[in-house]
Amino acid sequence: MKRAFQKPGRSREYGKALAREIDYLGLDSVSIVGIISLFVGAVVTIQTALNLDDPFIPDYYIAIATRESIILEFSPTMVSLILAGKVGSNIASTLGTMRVSEQIDALEVMGVNSASYLVMPKVLASMLFNPILIMLSMGLGLLGGYIAGNLTGVISTPDYLLGIQLGFKPFYITYAMTKTVVFAFLITSISAYYGYTVKGGAVEVGTSSTRAVVSSSVAVIVANYFLTQILLGT
Repeated sequence: MKRAFQKPGRSREYGKALAREIDYLGLDSVSIVGIISLFVGAVVTIQTALNLDDPFIPDYYIAIATRESIILEFSPTMVSLILAGKVGSNIASTLGTMRVSEQIDALEVMGVNSASYLVMPKVLASMLFNPILIMLSMGLGLLGGYIAGNLTGVISTPDYLLGIQLGFKPFYITYAMTKTVVFAFLITSISAYYGYTVKGGAVEVGTSSTRAVVSSSVAVIVANYFLTQILLGT
């Protein structure tokens, strides 16, 4: 990591690499994040309505519970775990293939800091773009809950709109974004490490990709506990 975050030798080339990684790691994940968030928001709303089926509990509590579930946990944590599988495996397999095919060695021979050139743009791209993905996930998750409420009739539109606004704490967005940036760093750095240090052939590249996904997922879950304790603990 020390080598990866050394000052770039050619800032222009690093800028181009960063733009490529934002497109490859960020924009390519928009569709899967959007689809999953939309349907999970719908499912959370329906399940919450079933669990709060009590005449003494106002219907807008369904929307409150949906909002808190999506903003606090699903979007920042569950989506990050999904990205750990998609993005993490891509990073590990890409760098692993470059290592076994000696492309990284060729960069070193040319005097290029391969760790910085290959790893730093990936880490920065995820840390910059993942918060955008999470904000998109939050919005589509709440939209999915709204659509499900209308289609199934478990909650009316006025009650849903009231619930997602009632008692909202802006700090929850800050909490979610903080977790997202930390998770993005963990996913990309751990995956890059496994790919960059792979030894052997194609079989070892596949093994390193699997280890990268598992390790980054565990790191996200552990970090989620500590961040929650630090940011929300009393």
